[in-house]
Amino acid sequence: MNKHNIFKKLIIFAGVLLIIPSCKKEFLDEELTTAPNNEFYKTDAGIQQLAVGTYYQVFEVPTNGEWYYCATNYGTDEFHIGGDPSNSPWNNYDATFNPGLSNNGNLQGVNNQWDALYIGIGDANLLIQNATNSTSTSDAIKKTSLGEGYFMRAYCYLRLVSQFGAVPLKLTPSTTVELEFTRQDPKDIYAQIVKDLQQASTLLPTAGGPSRITKDAADHFLAKTYLYRASEINSSWNSSTIAADLAAAVTLCDGIISRHPLAADFKSIWNFTGINSANETLPEILLSAQLTNDVTTNLGTGNTQHLYFVSRYDIQDQMARDLTGDRPFSRMATTYYDYRLYDMVNDSRFWKSFKTKSAVNGTTTAPNIKGDLGIMFVINQPGDTRFPLSKISKGTIGTTNSLVNDVNGTGRPIPTTYVAYPNGRTTDGALNTDLTTAYQAFPSLSKYLDGSRNALNDVQGHRDFILARSAETYLIAAEAKIRLAKAGTGSYADALPYINAVRTRGQFVNGESRSAYNDGGNTLLSASLQPAGVSNSFYAGNSYYESNNIPVTTAASASLAIADVNNLPAQDQFIINALALSSQYDKMLCLVLDERSRELMGEYHRWADLSRTKTLVSRAKAFNVEAATTIADKHLLRPIPQTFLDGIQASGAALTPAQKQTMQNPGY
Repeated sequence: MNKHNIFKKLIIFAGVLLIIPSCKKEFLDEELTTAPNNEFYKTDAGIQQLAVGTYYQVFEVPTNGEWYYCATNYGTDEFHIGGDPSNSPWNNYDATFNPGLSNNGNLQGVNNQWDALYIGIGDANLLIQNATNSTSTSDAIKKTSLGEGYFMRAYCYLRLVSQFGAVPLKLTPSTTVELEFTRQDPKDIYAQIVKDLQQASTLLPTAGGPSRITKDAADHFLAKTYLYRASEINSSWNSSTIAADLAAAVTLCDGIISRHPLAADFKSIWNFTGINSANETLPEILLSAQLTNDVTTNLGTGNTQHLYFVSRYDIQDQMARDLTGDRPFSRMATTYYDYRLYDMVNDSRFWKSFKTKSAVNGTTTAPNIKGDLGIMFVINQPGDTRFPLSKISKGTIGTTNSLVNDVNGTGRPIPTTYVAYPNGRTTDGALNTDLTTAYQAFPSLSKYLDGSRNALNDVQGHRDFILARSAETYLIAAEAKIRLAKAGTGSYADALPYINAVRTRGQFVNGESRSAYNDGGNTLLSASLQPAGVSNSFYAGNSYYESNNIPVTTAASASLAIADVNNLPAQDQFIINALALSSQYDKMLCLVLDERSRELMGEYHRWADLSRTKTLVSRAKAFNVEAATTIADKHLLRPIPQTFLDGIQASGAALTPAQKQTMQNPGY
């Protein structure tokens, strides 16, 4: 456990302690001398506790609920509505997605993200103020805490500006109730983020990550800020800073890359084998939110993001819910963009990111026994005639003899098989039909699965949550090179070394078992935690061979490296054609966005990436079935929460309807 976890139990109240005198002096006439006051937060112990409290609010609170994935994964090309539509407005962009969207059961309000980030900013401002005024005799403690404060304020503002555009800029702690705020232009917000991250970079230590913020983490987010500022959504004002921003981003990225090598195998990043696993401290990981098995330090919920990507394996034939399969909230389903995005034969990243097989673990029916292959997703390609239906089960076929057999295993029938392209189909969508039934079936993103929980239906997850890793640093540099080429500096080919480094790491290597599979679900604390009569649904294999219809092999894969910007991979060309892109810049931007998907799928970056590049609308229309007919340009920004507009004042009076509309983002 990271040493600063012990402070997470603290709820830090910073402000004025009000002492109400009694009419009888002798009543409880005591002097309290042990309670901390504002002066305490200027001491070494005080500013360190402030720092830990801010870490918790900024990094870990977002992992404790549903608004985080709503704001970052829904409504994009990568994910759409799974079997549970609780938060469908965030994906569908229908009339219910508006400034007044508020909590209703599982439905997340638009104010949840706003409130959490501004609380984080308030904590960071308090940390900055007290670290600045610190009486500390340790220069290292003072500098580190101050750098952490600058970083976390910038981190919150980067997320705010990328989601909402113009937002209030608050740089000092509040000592009284404040009700009057105005929205600051994105240009000013970005300038402050850059300033804060530059200061953080000079103050922070070079070691201590990924549990603590380091100089390289600050430089990564500074490079990211430069890239965001240079993106299309800011094109009305960013022309004077683009060239310098992009050049600076590349320089920063090159330094980070030199010190944070990629893990040799993509799967090792996600190879969670238990609490505080070795995978959580790989050199590739720059910064992560720290979680632990002590749920009292996680305010009782821990990391809940493992819940939302899992399909309903537990209601299929001969299947039951168990710890290794996780608790399937079934919120986010894969889109057909995901199935067309990867080179399924040579790129290992799909097979190491998605769960495509589960083992029979419930009440069995002959000839199956527990441990047999119980569910298989065949992610084949258009035109495949091997499978007659998108779902092959006794309920759809009628007889056991007509089921798909486990040809690479026992040879016995598989109770349930799903097929992306059945019966020679060349159009997308066959797997979407089962989302309208109780079965809610799709390959589950496995990056967050957590079998180390304490009970079958526990939501408390213990995995650390990755906030930045150097694979993204490579792709930030690649995009900066593409943008520089558009501006006339260098060529588009300059991006390829950065892209190819990530792609090459992703390809199958000589001798590798291509059907091998692991995820963090198979991390039982004790087998006794499984329900009576239920075995593990975890299956140590994927459907690589069944999907690709190729012989078993462990030979090295064909190279994924791109040699020529005029000859892009077939998968990218398919997406380029689907989006009707023609210019060299648009094609190369498409390539790097595709590569970000292949590498960072479901890692809470996607909505911001598509919004800032103004590709959100076209990609959602092309690949997100629910959003396609409703998404519009106004959805490049979120609505300003009605709770904020209703709570603030101007000149001492509540805002009028006209003033509220003026403060709202266009179109809402």
